[in-house]
Amino acid sequence: MKLLVLGGPNLNFLGIREVGIYGLMTYTDLIHDIQEYALSYGIETLFFQSNHEGELIDYLQSHYREIDGIIINPGALTHYSYALYDCLKSIPVCAIEVHLSDIHQREPFRRISVIKDACIAQICGKGLHSYLEAIDRFRKDKQS
Repeated sequence: MKLLVLGGPNLNFLGIREVGIYGLMTYTDLIHDIQEYALSYGIETLFFQSNHEGELIDYLQSHYREIDGIIINPGALTHYSYALYDCLKSIPVCAIEVHLSDIHQREPFRRISVIKDACIAQICGKGLHSYLEAIDRFRKDKQS
């Protein structure tokens, strides 16, 4: 199995941005921990992060044939990117939306996800474990 872990705007600033919310883990640390966990189950991971909506869409459209699932943290695009929603709906690969923080307990605008209905699940508020839980979900779905 090969999973794409897609990161939206500002994830590259983990460890710098709002450490009271996101902690000191850097994006490099996050990638390492996800990759290590996935490899322990024989799952290959591909990572892509961009601060630009169009680059995320272009990447998905160019690589969806190479992957079995998508774990996406769209960052702020969660709340307004109908273009990313349309892209996820148009490709025949299941996606799980993840967030490090609990978007449902934050500012009112963050509680709305226009992406979630293009995904089979939304996992938030568990830090790194949001991603690991998404990996586990794909593992269980494959076993079914």
